[in-house]
Amino acid sequence: QVQLVESGGGLVQAGGSLRLACAVSGRALRPYAMGWFRQAPGKERKFVSSINYSGGRTYYAGSLRGRFTASRDNAKNTLYLQIDSLKPEDTAVYSCAAAPSWYTGSYYLAPQYFTYWGQGTQVTVSS
Repeated sequence: QVQLVESGGGLVQAGGSLRLACAVSGRALRPYAMGWFRQAPGKERKFVSSINYSGGRTYYAGSLRGRFTASRDNAKNTLYLQIDSLKPEDTAVYSCAAAPSWYTGSYYLAPQYFTYWGQGTQVTVSS
């Protein structure tokens, strides 16, 4: 049984930073690419970023590039998402997901292709 558990969310003022973590158990994090998604209230789930199996290649949704940084520590089976200069519009539930084995993590991939999901962590940004 593969489990993904996110943590690190919270309430933060605009301009602040958060570091989200996604702990993976039940299988080794490597050699799979991983993704981050977010879902705001009443909105559909949206792609945030992806990272390849080694962590050397990342991809971001265009509007988020520059403020979001994905990384991973395969030895700890943990995925991270650093979010800087937070804005109220970043308020959402952030979820990590495990990608299929054929995904390189270097381009956009729709949510339906991801195989395992965490329950998400709430990020709320106040203005």
